[in-house]
Parts: sequence; C-alpha cells; structure tokens
Amino acid sequence: MSRRFRGESHHKVDTKGRVSIPASFRRVLEASDPNWNPGENPELVIVYGDHRRNYLECYTMEAIEEVDAKIDALPRGSMQRKMLQRLFHGQSYPTNVDETGRLVLPAKLREKIGLEKEAFFIAAGDTFQIWHPETYEKEELAKTEEWLDELPEDFDPLSFLDGPAEGV
Repeated sequence: MSRRFRGESHHKVDTKGRVSIPASFRRVLEASDPNWNPGENPELVIVYGDHRRNYLECYTMEAIEEVDAKIDALPRGSMQRKMLQRLFHGQSYPTNVDETGRLVLPAKLREKIGLEKEAFFIAAGDTFQIWHPETYEKEELAKTEEWLDELPEDFDPLSFLDGPAEGV
C-alpha cells in the first residue's frame, strides 16, 4: 500500500448526488490506482454492504484488489467465499472521481445511509468512509468516546501498538 487516507471533513451533497472528495483523499486514490495517469480520473470501489452497514466504504483499486485476492484464496464453494463475494463484489459500486474532484453517488447508495445535504468523510487507513454526519456522531463517535472513557485517565492509546496492555 503506497499511501493512506488521513483526516475527516464535511462536504455538501447536491440534488444529483454529487459530492466533492477531500483533495488529500484524491491524491491517495491517484497513487493507489495502477491504471491512473496524470489528467485522468482515478477509479475506486464503493462497498455499501449489508443492512448493518450505515456508511459507504470507499476502497482504492490497490485495497480492493487485496480484498479480492484474499476472497479468491478461500475454497471455491465455501460459505465464507460466497458471502464475501456477495458483500464485496455484489454489494459494491465501481466508479471514478469526475473531472471536478467529485463522486456521483447513486440514489440507492444515498438512500441506504440517509444522505441528503451533507456527507461526512473520515479516513480509515487504506479506505475512507462516507457517513450521514448525525449517524456518525451518534454511532461511531460515541463508541470511540466510550472506549476512551473506559481507559485510565493517563493511559496512552499508542501503547496498544506495542501489544496488549497490562490491566487494560
């Protein structure tokens, strides 16, 4: 993986479902699309997934190819392979960034997550997510705050990078 997404931002969604992608996210999409050339529009895959998913997950071409390779490595005919194919191949939308740096989100995807006038973008490593802003605040932000509140006041979450923490 050559680059990772970083940051978060809010962007307006117009009546046709067009929404600007953060400029730094566009650079990562370009760098992670093996077919991209300067002056062209980078491709990506939006996975909208099952009924439990309240956001759209946007994969770079490199990231989705990595997922595809892992799915292909599962035994043909296995339930895991069938379900993952359905979730990542069937319930996805291949698209590209337009000339003005926007995504055009089909009505089906906007309706699935209740997106109307504003979208919340948040980086997730080699993917980024698009949320309805209120859903993100109620669900994900609340989970993060709850998790942090369970940790001791002086605990540094970076210590998890070195392995399991004693007593936490």
